[in-house]
Amino acid sequence: MPEPTPETQHFWDGARNGELLLQRNKATGQAYFPPRPFDPNTGSRDVEVFKASGKAVLWSYVINHRPRPDMGTEPYAIAVVKLEEGPTMMTNIVGCPQTPEALVLDMPLEVVFEKFSDTISLPFFQPAKS
Repeated sequence: MPEPTPETQHFWDGARNGELLLQRNKATGQAYFPPRPFDPNTGSRDVEVFKASGKAVLWSYVINHRPRPDMGTEPYAIAVVKLEEGPTMMTNIVGCPQTPEALVLDMPLEVVFEKFSDTISLPFFQPAKS
């Protein structure tokens, strides 16, 4: 499981509360991920945390047919999604068959959270309902 740090604690707190929190440069408005105390594009520390829409599209994926023992026994998609706000995020796709026929590139997705402990909930993405 992830270990929150002072730089990432806001992200994990948001996920635990069912919110996808990103950061953006206050001057440019450009969002970025993963969390860090400065904008990776400009180096500016004038950044803020904001609630993202939770919408994304499937950018790329691979189907893992040899999961770790703690991830079950069924194949699962390890994916990169492009968030509506611009950044990409590595995640898993849930709520649909884990097949190339079901995992269509550019398909609309929405975030869902799965609780793993009292402090960690992970953001996964599922096909958007509308």
